[in-house]
Order: sequence, then structure tokens, then C-alpha cells
Amino acid sequence: MFNPIRSSLSTALILAAVLAVPSSATTYQRLYNFTGGADGGNPATGLTFDSAGNAYGTTAAGGDYDFGTVFMLTPSGQETVLYSFTGGGDGLDPHGGVILDSVGNLYGTTVAGGFGGVCAGDGCGVIYELSPSGGGWTETALYSFKGLKDGFGPGGALVFDAEGNLFGTTPDGGAHSNGVVFELSPTKYGWRYKVIHVFTGGKDGAVGSLGSLVFDAAGNLYGVTEIGGTYGAGSVYELSPTQGGWKTTVLYDFKGTPDAANPYGGLILDKAGNLYGTTYFGGAAGMGAVFQLLPGPNGTWQENVLYSFQGGTDGSFPTTTLVFNAAGSLYGTTSTGGRPSCDCGTVFRLTLTRGSWDEKIVHFFGKGRDGSSPNYGLTLDRASNLYGTTPVGGSGGQGVVFQITP
Repeated sequence: MFNPIRSSLSTALILAAVLAVPSSATTYQRLYNFTGGADGGNPATGLTFDSAGNAYGTTAAGGDYDFGTVFMLTPSGQETVLYSFTGGGDGLDPHGGVILDSVGNLYGTTVAGGFGGVCAGDGCGVIYELSPSGGGWTETALYSFKGLKDGFGPGGALVFDAEGNLFGTTPDGGAHSNGVVFELSPTKYGWRYKVIHVFTGGKDGAVGSLGSLVFDAAGNLYGVTEIGGTYGAGSVYELSPTQGGWKTTVLYDFKGTPDAANPYGGLILDKAGNLYGTTYFGGAAGMGAVFQLLPGPNGTWQENVLYSFQGGTDGSFPTTTLVFNAAGSLYGTTSTGGRPSCDCGTVFRLTLTRGSWDEKIVHFFGKGRDGSSPNYGLTLDRASNLYGTTPVGGSGGQGVVFQITP
């Protein structure tokens, strides 16, 4: 499975250097530079905000044991490590960030670690909870993957349904060794793990993506597969709750260039129920694409490629999950492309103008130690400021948290 991020003393100070962005009237600001020490390194994460404006995420390396961390960044730029993974039953190599419940507990996944299983060396990964306790945080492994029919190696973010159940995917394992979609449900006896779909590697696709699943208002769950499907270039699927289970429907099979191909980020929904996402390959130039899926009659869906990346200053090879701002523009990141001297990635905006979507670069990475290779997309606040991370780059080469102000 492609994964562009997996790789590895004191708290660093906030850097307030503001860089002018030549292609727009926006500003870029580094909020934090990771050192790779106790504060963490290689933030392979999207960001989640609480009501006080604190940002939460994960680093794949660093911490007290160099197995990764869960961190919090305050609005003033102070970073605090909430938990350092030990590499044992608590997990190691956390990817994809964390999500918050209504009482302030955090939930996420690790690619490895846990209590054994058939995975060689360092375990098959865990689903964990972090709970505030006595002025600190307590980590609990809610489920340790065994690497069998339950899947293994979860590297994406989780999502809650309305009842407080957790859902996610694994890229590997399952009955056909092509990954699974899972549900983790709280009960009075603890958390219950259940596989709700097993990818066959055939028409239903294979390998869960880096991005999280998304629910619509009716409780249907949508996601993408990186490969498989009718043409081998990945698929978009829907899981609909039924009495006693879930029904899987493939909504679209990517065909490859000039169509989109191989989605690694998750999906988002607009108010009309249309789906949007990115693909790492495909598009007119084979450098990735932004796509839209429109629901039609009799359960059909129409796919439109909104933008094909050209591999130059417009960026290339996106792994991002998109976000909408209040005006209806789409924002995302590309993992490469942009500034010719660096090929370090971009932040881009797509705006619907007279029936077509126009792309504009909001920021080129690769100048002033601003970070490199953004992979996990952006988070939007109420003022339409954008926040994200890069797993590498910055003053210490260990990644940054950044803000872009329109």
C-alpha cells in the first residue's frame, strides 16, 4: 500500500514568521516546529480543535520513547505532549490524528503495537482512547488488532456515528487480505469490535484510505479504496445500515487517466449530498485529480473530474481530504509539485466560476523552512483560517504546524 508519510528536548517556541505568498492575498504562519525529541516529530496528522481553540494531533515519531505522540497546541503556540507511546500494548506509530467526544476524550489509531497478533515484530496496531485524569492523560487500548480476519495496520482517522460508535478502515488483513471497514461500539462490558465489510480486492476495491469515512444525514457511510474496483484504480463505496448489518454498494469505479485514479484521502459531502475527493494518480496528466460524484436517478452516480493537476506549479499527487469554506470554495493540499526549486507541495483552492472550477495556489511550500510534503489536508476554523501539518521540513526538519489566513 502506498503511504507517503510512514518513516521516525524541550518544547520548541512558537515561530511567528509570516511569509508573503506571491499567488494570493493570504498569509502563511508557522505555528510550531517539531524537534523530533520529547515534543514529537513527523506529524502525520490532520488537526482537531476543541471549543477553546486548542489543536490536537499525532506525531509518528519522537516523544519519550521515539514511538510517536499525541500533542496539543494552544492558540498561543504552546505545545504539550499529552501522551508518548511506549511501543508496547499501547501502540506505536500513530497516524491520522485524533477525534474528540463530547466530554473531551480523544480517540485514534496506531499502525503498529498492541498485544501480539500475527504481525511480525511490533504488533498489528491498536484503537486507543486518551482521557484527562488528575491533571494528566491516561491512554487505554480499546482494541488490539490480531492481523487475521479483523485486519491490521490502521493508519487513518476515526469517525463517530450519532450513537457514539467508532468507525474506520484497515489497509491490510481481513478474510481476503485487502483490508476491512470496522465498527467499535461501547457496551457496559467494554468496547465491542466488529468487521462490517471485508474488501475482496475485486469489484468492491481494496485497501482503506488515509482519510476518514464520512456519514450522511441518513446514517449512510461513504469511503474510498486505493486500488481494486472494476479497473484496478480504486472505488467509491457506500455502506448503508440494514436490519442486523450493513449493505455495501460501489458507487463508482475509477478508470485511470484521463479519469481520476487511486484515491488516498477521504470524502466530504456538500449540502446537496454530492461527494468530493482527490486521487493520487489519474487526471488528464496522470498527476492526480479532484473529483465530484453527483447522485442521480435509480441509485446511479455521475463522476466529474473538477481539476487535473499538471505536475508543475499547480501541484501534483494529492493525498488530501478536501474542506469547503463558507463561500463554497474547496481547499486541499498536494504532496509534491509547486515551487520548481523544491517540489515540496502546495495548498490550493478550487472555486466554481461560470460553470467551471478554477484552481489557484494559496501557498507554495519550500521557502523559509515552512515545511514540506503536506499529506493529511486542512482544518478550517469559524473565521475561515486554514490549519495543517507537514511531516517533514521546518527549522529542525521534523515537521511543522501551520496556519493560512485568507
